[in-house]
Amino acid sequence: MQVPLPQLDAHLNKGLKPIYVLHGDEPLLQQEAADQIRVVARQQGFSERSVFTVAGAHFDWSAVLAAGGSLSLFAERQLIELRIPSGKPGKEGSQALQELAEQTDGNDALMVLVLLPRLDKTTLSSAWMGALEGRGVQVRIDPIDRNALPAWIAQRLHRQGQTVQSTDEGPRTLQFFADRVEGNLLAAHQEIQKLGLLYPPGELTFEQVESSVLNVARYDVFKLGEAVLSGHRARVQRMLDGLQAEGESEVLVHFAITEDIRALRQVKEATGQGQPLPVAMRENRVWGLRERLFERVLPRLSMVDLDNLLLAAHTVDGLVKGLRQPDWPNDPWQALHRLAMQLCQACQPVSHRPR
Repeated sequence: MQVPLPQLDAHLNKGLKPIYVLHGDEPLLQQEAADQIRVVARQQGFSERSVFTVAGAHFDWSAVLAAGGSLSLFAERQLIELRIPSGKPGKEGSQALQELAEQTDGNDALMVLVLLPRLDKTTLSSAWMGALEGRGVQVRIDPIDRNALPAWIAQRLHRQGQTVQSTDEGPRTLQFFADRVEGNLLAAHQEIQKLGLLYPPGELTFEQVESSVLNVARYDVFKLGEAVLSGHRARVQRMLDGLQAEGESEVLVHFAITEDIRALRQVKEATGQGQPLPVAMRENRVWGLRERLFERVLPRLSMVDLDNLLLAAHTVDGLVKGLRQPDWPNDPWQALHRLAMQLCQACQPVSHRPR
């Protein structure tokens, strides 16, 4: 059974299922969804909670199964929480998860909560996933789209009795807020809470938000790739400027951009030779949000596009190492801007590309 995240609260009000599987790439939303489930579970007598984090191939799955088959003297019902950061339980884990699912059959004293990253289609159709979902609920947790972030911020402010101005300043304030947090929902959540402490319920001005909200944008070189693959030119420009201002290594920035180009080309070539897309991405270590972005942009890119981008990346590699190249700026950061914008433009839908 699948339940959309916005409907989870209404679902829980109707009663608990024995198993919940939360998978996705947004830590804040997954944490909040798990908290909702834990609260209702406690209210219904699941007073004992056992938490396991699956780390590495030598994880002891027998401990999980043993916990599922036992209760302490002081607990009426037990919640077993399994965190699998890799999303891959392995052969032994697959069998153990199926056995754990079977332990919930006719057993109202046991409940299971499984936390996973975003799963590919192959994993979603696996035997262990089928055993869990067949007895419970699967909730997919997608990141908030960049364009939807201002509305998300407004909704969170409304929860604590605050709004932005109803004039044109309102959208400007929300856009400013969204630009500052760059999709970092945990940081946005903290800043929203801070506004609730600084100001009473009611309308917030642009000046109040501007003076309060920190510049918490994650100028993370590996997040740059997500912005580039999403085709967000202004965001890419802002992130590159931020990385340069923070003294990030040009070599590392070049590596991050080039790795995406290489992976796109390798996956495109593999699928052209008949390999299924999920398999090609997995073999090229394309996971999580990056996987979804690849699925979106690969149909827009030809092998000629990718060969040209790879050639440009090779040229910029020389520039970063101090070699001059005809028709390219000598400044490494300017060359990185140009390379990033070329890839960014290629990843946009044809209708959105500059003419």
